[in-house]
Amino acid sequence: MTLQFTGNGPQLEAMSRPSSAGAGGGGLGAGKTGGGKHGGAAAQAAAAAAVAAAAAAGVSSVVGVSSVVGSVSAAPSSVAVSLQSPELTALFECPVCFDYVLPPILQCQAGHLVCNQCRQKLSCCPTCRGPLTPSIRNLAMEKVASTLPFPCKYSAAGCLLSLHHSEKPDHEEVCEFRPYTCPCPGATCKWHGSLEAVMPHLMHAHKSITTLQGEDIVFLATDINLPGAVDWVMMQSCFSHHFMLVLEKQEKYEGHQQFFAVVLLIGTRKQAENFAYRLELNGNRRRLTWEATPRSIHDGVAAAIMNSDCLVFDTSIAHLFADNGNLGINVTISMC
Repeated sequence: MTLQFTGNGPQLEAMSRPSSAGAGGGGLGAGKTGGGKHGGAAAQAAAAAAVAAAAAAGVSSVVGVSSVVGSVSAAPSSVAVSLQSPELTALFECPVCFDYVLPPILQCQAGHLVCNQCRQKLSCCPTCRGPLTPSIRNLAMEKVASTLPFPCKYSAAGCLLSLHHSEKPDHEEVCEFRPYTCPCPGATCKWHGSLEAVMPHLMHAHKSITTLQGEDIVFLATDINLPGAVDWVMMQSCFSHHFMLVLEKQEKYEGHQQFFAVVLLIGTRKQAENFAYRLELNGNRRRLTWEATPRSIHDGVAAAIMNSDCLVFDTSIAHLFADNGNLGINVTISMC
């Protein structure tokens, strides 16, 4: 990606840098898998206890990822366990949030488990009301957890992946089945839902946003001299997809106001890789351009501004291209 500024003086060219974005105000033109059952039948609990005991001895083995947990043996005697992995993973469900209790696994003095996130908010065990301190590690259950695949927390939304507990957090951060939040800048709208519901939400809750058709349009931001943090939003439809154009003015550094312009795809990260966009300011024998891959609305405007992965210019540059306080940005969307 290149950033070019040409005029009567010398030409400057700089490589673009990654960035992220936030939002201001004015001018507006993400579930868990349901909780299972705890305990289960006595035979299952006893079998799981046998697995935990054998795992504590460091002799556990698991055959298969999504089918049957294989035999666990310890010399001189052996214990055969034939439980489906969902039956075992159910034993790791937190009694508070129904997410999984994953290593490091801490228990109360009576042996009950609760996930680390909920534990920080509790003063006593939710199962027996006993004290949660001092912290007691359950190394046997940690070893069992290391042998099991755990479903993604967004499995109810359609994700079919089951992962080792150490891989779950990173995957869930980028899982395409994670609920989408409202892509409009600012923090006033708390809506979240599926990708298919984003456009209906925008059309119903943010009717003031203008939508233009075509791959080459002009995004006109009016009254750019308004004080404080301000954002301008427009939708562009082309190639059977919808794109959100955002121009935001904010004081990223004290006493220094800047403008940030970025294009977001109403779609997944993988879909965004199929497109490129170009932003161009023209006027007074000057031109300022920015070319990049659009971000998915999963990433959001704030991330683009934070990393300066967008067109960035200060108020003095804006005034070079503005006409009576209005700034026109040529926006071109293309397929890769």
